[in-house]
Amino acid sequence: MNNICKYEIRRAELDEWEDAMALAWRTFQRFEAHEYSQEGIKNFLDFISDNALRKMFMIHEYHLWVALDGNQIIGLISLRSGKLISLLFVDEKYHKQGVGRALMEELWSYLREKKVPFCTVNSSPYAVEFYHRLGFYDLSAEKVEAGMRITPMRKDLF
Repeated sequence: MNNICKYEIRRAELDEWEDAMALAWRTFQRFEAHEYSQEGIKNFLDFISDNALRKMFMIHEYHLWVALDGNQIIGLISLRSGKLISLLFVDEKYHKQGVGRALMEELWSYLREKKVPFCTVNSSPYAVEFYHRLGFYDLSAEKVEAGMRITPMRKDLF
């Protein structure tokens, strides 16, 4: 099989919300849920199912980009509060093909255009090394918030 992935990255359209959140949930269950308590799993599901979050997306206050292979969503990244990455997920079949990095570069480009000097993320244990490879640094040690293991991280853009 050809390991070269051809994909498009762009802002998500309104009708892509459900598919994007379904991808986030599938990928979370496969790679991250085992690292969280039942409370953390429930809180994650509540977050991606939150109608208020969807409404924020619909009025462009919660930003979401998708990676597509044809018409299929294969990855997503979202931004809230102007600089916090709140979701970054890539379909398992597309791991280690540059999709996550390309999504991150699209987000950085957007933030630089807006003159935002840095971005932050509360990384899951699964993604810490990925973020380190992209130049993020830890703001504190891993901690548990609402049943979720997170490492607060930052990347300076300027």
